[in-house]
Amino acid sequence: MAALDPLSLFTGLGLSEHKARETLKNTALSAQLREAATQAQQTLGCTIDKATGTLLYGLASRLRDPRRLSFLVSYIANRKIHTETQLSAALEYVRSHPLDPINTMVFEQECGVGVVVTPEQIEEAVEAAINRHRPQLLVERYHFNMGLLMGEARAALKWADGKMIKHEVDMQVLHLLGPKTETDLEKKPKVAKARPEETDRRTAKDVVENGETVVQTLSLMEQLRGEALKFHKPGENYKTPGYVTTPYTMDLLKQHLEITGGQVRTRFPPEPNGILHIGHAKAINFNFGYAKANNGICFLRFDDTNPEKEEAKFFTAICDMVAWLGYIPYKVTYASNYFDQLYAWAEELIRRGQAYVCHQRGEELKGHNPLPSPWRDRPTEESLLLFEAMRKGKFAEGEATLRMKLVMEDGKMDPVAYRVKYTPHHRTGDTWCIYPTYDYTHCLCDSIEHITHSLCTKEFQARRSSYFWLCNALDVYCPVQWEYGRLNLHYAVVSKRKILQLVAAGAVRDWDDPRLFTLTALRRRGFPPEAINNFCARVGVTVAQTTMEPHLLEACVRDVLNDTAPRAMAVLEPLQVVITNFPAAKSLDIQVPSFPADETKGFHQIPFGPIVFIERTDFKEEPEPGYKRLAWGQPVGLRHTGYVIELQHVVKGPSGCVESLEVTCRRADAGEKPKAFIHWVSQPLTCEIRLYERLFQHKNPEDPAEVPGGFLSDLNPLVFNRTVTLKEDPGKV
Repeated sequence: MAALDPLSLFTGLGLSEHKARETLKNTALSAQLREAATQAQQTLGCTIDKATGTLLYGLASRLRDPRRLSFLVSYIANRKIHTETQLSAALEYVRSHPLDPINTMVFEQECGVGVVVTPEQIEEAVEAAINRHRPQLLVERYHFNMGLLMGEARAALKWADGKMIKHEVDMQVLHLLGPKTETDLEKKPKVAKARPEETDRRTAKDVVENGETVVQTLSLMEQLRGEALKFHKPGENYKTPGYVTTPYTMDLLKQHLEITGGQVRTRFPPEPNGILHIGHAKAINFNFGYAKANNGICFLRFDDTNPEKEEAKFFTAICDMVAWLGYIPYKVTYASNYFDQLYAWAEELIRRGQAYVCHQRGEELKGHNPLPSPWRDRPTEESLLLFEAMRKGKFAEGEATLRMKLVMEDGKMDPVAYRVKYTPHHRTGDTWCIYPTYDYTHCLCDSIEHITHSLCTKEFQARRSSYFWLCNALDVYCPVQWEYGRLNLHYAVVSKRKILQLVAAGAVRDWDDPRLFTLTALRRRGFPPEAINNFCARVGVTVAQTTMEPHLLEACVRDVLNDTAPRAMAVLEPLQVVITNFPAAKSLDIQVPSFPADETKGFHQIPFGPIVFIERTDFKEEPEPGYKRLAWGQPVGLRHTGYVIELQHVVKGPSGCVESLEVTCRRADAGEKPKAFIHWVSQPLTCEIRLYERLFQHKNPEDPAEVPGGFLSDLNPLVFNRTVTLKEDPGKV
């Protein structure tokens, strides 16, 4: 039998030509699908029907242990596995049972092999589901969610054919309701979706109180305890989709459990080459929080493998910020702690034929399709000698690298494991002149520390295959990498390189400039750490990248400050007000609540005299419609005094500017309630007030479509700054 070309083979399985060509671009998938089809043809002959072809494609694209391919293909080719449900069960079984031999009797029971579901059983299951929902069906008719009926029938008959269940549902519903009417054909009105800031993105639950819906944000610990239900249990790494097992996996996991006692272990692994920003706050909360929520431990591990960019101040600042957010590492470690072990493993990787010394220059490796290395197949002994020469300083920077033999998920081929750098290391000095890369270091440090859940942001998903590959290539314990979405903010840049550009341009003073969103900047600005943690909880543990509005962070700050910061009154643009009929011969002492929302927290005393100062914006001679503060014929209350003032005379200077106001006062309960109450000061102290405005004018300063001139051209010319504004009364215009 002549072999078909791959494209014809794949279209013969029922794939469209476009799908077949896309499959051919994935080397691993196309090889596995070609092998599956070839094996199936040995049983079925040259022609494979589309249903079987669909199952073979599903098998090839989802199977992570190629040792099981022949076993599962035989069940598909012999029609023992003939539905998607059975295939999913089969894949789950081989994933959770990586050791040989497979118990075929148990396997077949778990996969429904030989189970026959009769048309009568399907009819009865659908009829029972319809009877349960009959009243609602008769009211909603064809607007009813028919998927609910199919789901209940499938739950009752796990191995039934889904198409047969759908057909039976359609027939019985038609018999009950009759043909569709014009009303049935009308689209069901859509319920308006709430904006993300109103629903708090999957982290809130709605509770009805007194007829009103109240949104309650789940605490971070509640969310993270919930995440534990999605993640694997310690020692059950092999149950994770995509996890790659080897003949050594189960023994390594057994040893891992003996060391950890089944404890959850996470790590926060920053590079010490910059200051942490708001996105890192989510990472800190996720890694430390997940461990805490599940009675585990979290390491703070510095990924100090790039001595050119690392500074002592960054190590100190990172430790400081983690502590500021309220977390205590189980242990502070460094990738450099493990340099000796990492080097020994690199030599072992070469001995196993999985790594080689390469002399391609960095510029040759850039781009989407770099040329394969001509040194990929050099003898093992030669690579070992050259790698030792790299360590001894016999190559200049860029002349030699150690590369691993694998293709990553993003198509990158043979990533670099070691490179030459003649820069003293802050901890090891001149001991090393070669340093490992992230792709090589990260998973092996996780393995050394017996991390159970390697939590990282979504952009590292393309490195997951190399993570598993490297641990398995060395036969060491392999943790599980889990990805989550990054947290970004509008009107901000958090890139270390771009913040350095801002500093160099004089746009900001340093990493802690309060207009930035680094954690040191937010602390200097007055943001409480509880507010940042609460913000991370509101954002939630999401897989998708999240870009939030700054006002949502500010709302969390306001919530904390309302409970923790004693309230004081201040006037930034003062306008003198003289009360001509002040009710006392001297100033009065007014008791003002330190926390207006909770007067049980105490009061403080302030003077109230015949001369007070109000904000200049709280008065207008010619107010616009809707203005509710002081104006001719429009009195206002002075907050906390119990008095209302009414304008009598406006005093202006030579230039026509208002210099002061003369007013009369009355008791607030002696007449009509004013439209607004304003703040004021009397016998004031002079103080320095810092107001903080946005650094950038556009939401996405890094987006060329929004800011063609680049982010440096988008700087806000204002240099007025404030921690966070008070929440304005909507009635105070």
